[in-house]
This record gives sequence, C-alpha cells and structure tokens, in this order.
Amino acid sequence: MFQLPKLNYEFNALEPHIDAKTMEIHYTKHHQTYVDKLNEALGKHPELFEKSSLRQAQDKLESLLSNLEAVPENIRLAVRNHGGGHFNHSLFWSIMTPNAAGEPTGELKVAIEKDFGSFIAFKEQFSKVAVSHFGSGWAWLAKDKDGKLVIFSLSNQDCPLSQGLKPVLGLDLWEHAYYLKYQNRRAEYIEAWWNVVNWQKVGENYKS
Repeated sequence: MFQLPKLNYEFNALEPHIDAKTMEIHYTKHHQTYVDKLNEALGKHPELFEKSSLRQAQDKLESLLSNLEAVPENIRLAVRNHGGGHFNHSLFWSIMTPNAAGEPTGELKVAIEKDFGSFIAFKEQFSKVAVSHFGSGWAWLAKDKDGKLVIFSLSNQDCPLSQGLKPVLGLDLWEHAYYLKYQNRRAEYIEAWWNVVNWQKVGENYKS
C-alpha cells in the first residue's frame, strides 16, 4: 500500500551539509524499513484501506496517527512506530532542498515573529530543543489547535499528529541521520541543517 516518496533531489544534492552516503542509507534502508513494517502491519487489517488510492491511504494514515486509540490494538504499536516513521520521514525529505532561501517569507514569517519575537529567536529556541533532546527522536515546529506555533521534541518516531498538533517543520535527531559525518556532534549537524531548509515548503505546510 505504501511506498517511499520520490525525492526531489539527488542523494549528494545537500552536500556538504548532509552527506550523500547518509542520505542514501537513511532513505533506502531506514525509511524503507518503516514502509515495509507498516505495510506488514496493515496487511492484518486490509479493511482499513480497502479500495484506497495512494492519496486516500496517506490521508487515512494521518487519520490513524491522529487517533491511535481507534487503531486495532494488535497493530497499534506498529502504526505508532512505523506509521509515524513513514510520515515523519516523508515530511523531512520534503522540507529540505539544495536551493534553500535562508529564511521564511509571507504568512509563516509573520507567524514566527509573532510567536517567537524574531526568526533568530525562533532558530535559537528550536536548536536548543533539538540539541538537548535525550536519545533518539525529532524536534518539531507545529501548530496547536488555536493556530499558535509551538516548538517541542518527541521520542522515537512519535508524530505530532498523535499529540493533536499539525507538524510544520521537523528535524530527525536519530544518530543515523548524522553520525557518519558528524559523529557525536549533534549541535554541528543542527547548525548545518538550517542551510538546507526549504522554507517555501515549510510555508505551505503552515498554510495547509
């Protein structure tokens, strides 16, 4: 049912900030495993996705992640872990680009300045949350139910949708996302990552 999303750039396109080998392994091995395990779990309940197109299936997955208690108990953990992993990574690839603009514009820029004071203050707060997160997980920028932007981190492959939040921007903090190039220097990885953020796509996520 699910498959890897198509990348809009080559594995080496984000060099030197994210190296080609990390991109290749991360995408073809780690993300592929989440897709495979998700499909395996959902195969136990084909009625959930009966006669669904790929787009409809993606919407259904988002719905399941938004209400995990409604997921059949025997696949709930798999949907949380592997469904979350598929959703999180799909968003992650889409919000990076080799032609990064450097700063957000439009409605997103206004919202960031309103909720954090300035873009610089936002970056500092986001980076602090990311670098101080213990263990594997993600740092997130999301909209709450009132439309306010919030910064937080979640462990493992937990998804903001499961917290009632709309993800706008996410940074993978698992060691496999950066260890080949940065080893234990997570702060260096985070600083480099800002150079490849696709603010146009992040702005679209904010408005959607």
